[in-house]
Amino acid sequence: MRVVAGVGCRAACPADALVAAVRAAERLAGRTATVLAAPEARGAVAGEAARALGVALVLVSAAEMRAVQGRCVTRSARALAAVGVAAVAEGAALAAAGPGGVLLLARIGEGWATCALAG
Repeated sequence: MRVVAGVGCRAACPADALVAAVRAAERLAGRTATVLAAPEARGAVAGEAARALGVALVLVSAAEMRAVQGRCVTRSARALAAVGVAAVAEGAALAAAGPGGVLLLARIGEGWATCALAG
């Protein structure tokens, strides 16, 4: 099964923080991510994290994340104010998982980053 790790992070977030968030989510869910999904605006740091994790990278547009917000289970007023979507990690994971994708793990926070898993 394809498992998508969707991530979100603060500005200036280092790649190792994204890696730590993904690893924490994998441990909680008992699954291993095969794809990393991130907002387009975080493409550089997400690319570093994807290389460190050894997975493919999918960059997700704000419009794609907005389209799946109704399927997200967490909301962040901070994210909504900053990027226009209330669930970045879940939105990225669900958008990259495709129309039949479901959340396998709701957003968790790990330091500077958040991660959710979808499949």
